[in-house]
This record gives sequence, structure tokens and C-alpha cells, in this order.
Amino acid sequence: MQPPRFWYDDVSGRDAAPTLQLLLRPASWIYAAAARAKVARATPQTVLPAVCVGNATAGGAGKTPVVRAIRARLAARGMAAHTLSRGYGGRLKGPLRVDPTQHSAADVGDEPLLHARDGAAWIGADRVAAGLAAKAAGAQALVLDDGFQNMGLAYALSLLVFDAAAGAGNGRVHPAGPLREPLDAALDRADGVIVMQASATDTAVQPRLAAALARFKGPVIGAWIAPSAPPPPSPLFAFAGIGNPDKFFATLEAGGAQLAARLAFPDHHPYTERDMANLAIDAAAANARLITTEKDHVRIDRRWKPQVSVLPVTVRFADDAALDALLAQIA
Repeated sequence: MQPPRFWYDDVSGRDAAPTLQLLLRPASWIYAAAARAKVARATPQTVLPAVCVGNATAGGAGKTPVVRAIRARLAARGMAAHTLSRGYGGRLKGPLRVDPTQHSAADVGDEPLLHARDGAAWIGADRVAAGLAAKAAGAQALVLDDGFQNMGLAYALSLLVFDAAAGAGNGRVHPAGPLREPLDAALDRADGVIVMQASATDTAVQPRLAAALARFKGPVIGAWIAPSAPPPPSPLFAFAGIGNPDKFFATLEAGGAQLAARLAFPDHHPYTERDMANLAIDAAAANARLITTEKDHVRIDRRWKPQVSVLPVTVRFADDAALDALLAQIA
């Protein structure tokens, strides 16, 4: 499902969406109170040095590529880091080590399959149990894809990732807005913030988020997604079912690709046979090659994968030294 538009609009009083936001505010107060109570009664358990890469908002902000980049940096420091995630969208609950040759996105979710390309990756609704399983398998550190609001596991380092344009939305807590908890409360528990910019030169940040970050005491590090390989020859028919499909399309065009068409699906969309057949027909009509994200590609049936190109991407950081200084706390 797509987030409601009013999550990212200020109250104007001119249409029905802000009215709905006002009606939902009592529910958001209850949600915020529950989040505060959850933090207050938590007794986190230390298993291994753990880096949590999380969100203060619902939806995609770019956590997964950040997790992959941090894991690579820890590996460069000689640490055997395993990734850990809940396995959103998968039927298996874990704790389970992800095996790309045996598991599908329907089993474990799409993000864990990407992490498994980098080395050992685990899923587990119980983060402590999954962490203990990783430790028994030789992990020296954990990097969590999400889990900032999960208090079972103790984190040596907590990082919040924000999309620069979406920011904190309307500043309201779910369901009146996109926040999982009050923004200042989330920032109080974070050791650092990573803001995913549109590009290396486009550093604009949503004013509401910028104001909150001005009060934040830790480092704020700009970052952006860049292709790790050139796009295939154009024209291309681009499709994506991620938190922000437009960012994928913009990345393709910034890399020199000519898009004959683009199509956005809901985040974590499970591609059906009908979806893929329709995409193939539309791409043929446009005389274009299908292309999607790495995250989408793992959700495509293996029979269709050869017909769809992938744009591999990496995260680049505006201040590598600041990120390395944070990671030096655990490595």
C-alpha cells in the first residue's frame, strides 16, 4: 500500500486529507505513548557488538544499501560481520541463516537475500535468538537492517536513515503521519544520522527534518545512491517496487540511460506471472529492455530473471571520516 498523501503535507484545512489527519491524531497519541512505554520497560540483551541501521519513519529511506556499505567497512577492518533482519514479507520466522540457493523472497523476504550475497545473513522475529545463532556460527559483529524500535537486542551503535526529500513528513506519529515514534525521542537514542540525498550536489533537506537535525548532538552524514556499473544500452523500460521508485528512475537517468517508460509498484511487491508477462509485452511494444533494482530482481521468478536487467548500486558518503569514527567504536 502507498502511504497517504497527507503524511507528507502540512495541514491546510482546504481538503479532506488534512481533516482525516486531524481525526487520526488521538490514535497517534496512543501510538506515541505505546512507543515511549516500550522504550521505558526495555531490558536489551548484549550478544555481540551490534550496529542498528533503522528508520524513524515508515517506508523506505535507503537502509538496505547503507547496511551493505557498513558491513563492507567492518569486513575491511577484519571483523566477521553478519547481517540480521526480521525477514519482512517472508513466511519463515527464524532464527534462520539465509541460503540464496534454497530460499526465495517468499521464504525470507527480499532484503535478506541481498544481504546473503555479501556473506552470512540471518532472519529472526526474535532478534536476540537470531543474534545468538549468528554468534554460534562465528559472527564477531551484527549489522541490523531495521530494528531501531525493537529493544530486545543491545546496540553498540544506532544509526537513523532519513530520505532528504521526505524527511519527517508532516511530523506526526502513525497513523496521522509517517513517524514510528516522536522524532525527537528517536533522535535522542541515535548515535548518528545518515541523510540520503538526491545526489552528491543536491543536499536539500526537508525543513522540518533540518530543524530537528539542528538540535541533534551527533554527526549527520550526507549520502547518496550511485550506480556501481553503467546502465545497459538504452532504451530501457524501468520498473520498481521499492519505497521510492522515483529515486531509482532518477539514478538511471543520471547514469545516462534513456527511459522509454517507467512503472512503479508498491514496496515489496510480489511479482506474479501476469505482472511479468504484461511487463514483457509493454517493453516489447516500446522496443525497450526491462530493468529493475537488485531488491526487485530477487522477487522475480527465476524463469523471468534472464529477461530483466539489474542496476547495481552502492552508497557514497559525503564524510567517510565521520562514518569511520562512528564504526571505530565497535571495530
